[in-house]
Amino acid sequence: MNMAGIERVRADNFKQFDCVTDFSDHHYHARSKSKEKKNGSINNKNTVKRIMKEWEILEKSLPESIYVRVYEGRIDLLRAAVIGARKTPYHNGIFFFDLKFPPDYPNSPPKVCYRSFGLRLNPNLYATGYVCLSLLNTWGGIGTERWCPEKSTILQLLLSLQGLVLNEKPYFNEPGIKPAWSWESYNANVFVLSCKTMLFLCRNPPKNFEGLIAEHFRGNAGDILRACVEYLEGRVRVGFFNGDGAGADAPVSSKKKKIKVSRKFKGAVAELYPKLYQAFNGVGASLIGLPEKINVSESPAGGIIGKLKRFWKKITA
Repeated sequence: MNMAGIERVRADNFKQFDCVTDFSDHHYHARSKSKEKKNGSINNKNTVKRIMKEWEILEKSLPESIYVRVYEGRIDLLRAAVIGARKTPYHNGIFFFDLKFPPDYPNSPPKVCYRSFGLRLNPNLYATGYVCLSLLNTWGGIGTERWCPEKSTILQLLLSLQGLVLNEKPYFNEPGIKPAWSWESYNANVFVLSCKTMLFLCRNPPKNFEGLIAEHFRGNAGDILRACVEYLEGRVRVGFFNGDGAGADAPVSSKKKKIKVSRKFKGAVAELYPKLYQAFNGVGASLIGLPEKINVSESPAGGIIGKLKRFWKKITA
């Protein structure tokens, strides 16, 4: 995947890397059965030194689309927010991962839990939060595909989650022979689940990331809502909306080239759209010119999308 295609988050006041104090909603803190020591269960000096090195790498080298928080009182915990890349069904979504360093780190890879809200929007990310990935030794692999204590880093892990897991055709992440055409229906389902995740995040943002979530959706609400309409009207294949009404690998210029859209997908998007509109309005997004809801029975080519195109053409002229 071309990582240059990842949407830049408009969150100038939100640091990409920071050390905070409140870890009360972190997955691995909540699961602790006994009172943790100040640094969790980390007592080995070499492990502490390596974790500090990881912090340094993250602070200096994080791409603009990944945000990390570490904890002053629990150096064994870390939380990361990964922004979905353009031209994928995850575009403009925010995906959270809670990490825990084991006592013998880096000899063993970190534990990772995906904040799923009970949704499975990728073959590698289970509804339980389980993350299946060779780099975590939770899936098969050889050589550098698996965790290497001398070379593997948290930055490498986060980039793998963003580029290899949250990719343009996640259907093929699952091993085995499959009908090639099925990736499109899988992408459609993923987009719906990604939109549901957005709603969950707006209603219940993870601690220390409230500002990022609000600012991200304030800045990207228009793109998200327009993508809903483009996909619903069959003008762009799901997962290939690029922000200006065109879709890579799926140009649409006439009625004859319309992409077939399932009734199930149309119904799901039409139901989600007004909820997204309200959620984005709640964080202060500018929604002028965008419809508050979509009536599927009244959304033929040239209807809603025509109004949106005229509006965006007018304000960008």
